Amino acid sequence: MRPLLLRAARAGLPLLRGAPASPGKARPSHSEPRGRDGRGEEEEEEEEEMEGWHQLYPGHIPTSPLQKALLAAGSAVMALYDPYRHDMVAVLGETTGCLALPNLRDKMKNHPEGHRILQERPRIRLSTLDVARLRALPGGSLGREYLRFLEDNKVSPDTRMPPKFVDDEELAYVIQRYREVHDLMHTLLGMPTNMLGEVVVKWFEAVQTGLPMCVLGAAFGPVRLSTRKLQVLATELVPWAIRSGLNASCVLNVYYEQRWEQPVESLREELGIFPPPALRV
Repeated sequence: MRPLLLRAARAGLPLLRGAPASPGKARPSHSEPRGRDGRGEEEEEEEEEMEGWHQLYPGHIPTSPLQKALLAAGSAVMALYDPYRHDMVAVLGETTGCLALPNLRDKMKNHPEGHRILQERPRIRLSTLDVARLRALPGGSLGREYLRFLEDNKVSPDTRMPPKFVDDEELAYVIQRYREVHDLMHTLLGMPTNMLGEVVVKWFEAVQTGLPMCVLGAAFGPVRLSTRKLQVLATELVPWAIRSGLNASCVLNVYYEQRWEQPVESLREELGIFPPPALRV
């Protein structure tokens, strides 16, 4: 793979959008000193330079379409085998979101609040949350209910993996933002973190985002549910999640960090999310 990258660079072929090939480099002759692995010093230096050019953001790993397809296939199998393998779910989302992510980015750019989020790049992490302030908010407010969800389910926003395989810095932020507001979707939809709750949230997110990862989770997640839960899911929860997803405005266009005081019911109504049905399982 690496020799192919070097040949492409010498031929003047850009390997990634915005990544220029190194001009004016001569092919090393057979008389040039070579390292212990058989590569010339100039070839090694060129490879190091190319790797630096290709990293579009911290942690970025450039991959070809074939590599993305292999990663997508492998992560899909593992995610279906163990839906709680968040690392595999993350890889699947990044390697299959080439159409959905630009669409989400465009929705954000065309919305005043979403555009400001893209410009300011807020992050939802424990280091950015004022936990004492959220705890002091009245019950029913977004901030208090979000903190209650985190504490009751023993989850943390810091567990969301940073993107690696998205070959666009802005789109990498979009999928990072999607991951960091996922627990807020549970809060807004009133869904727990068990398998039933996760499937319902995935149906809502699949309609909202179009991400293949969400579609896959929504379609295959129910295979682990009991017959009773499947009946409730099919007759009540999925129809509600689909109607809410279609009716609601884009959930990535909400600057949640500036809405902590807003009542959850008020934000649901603003977005167009219908009141959640009571869980009777």
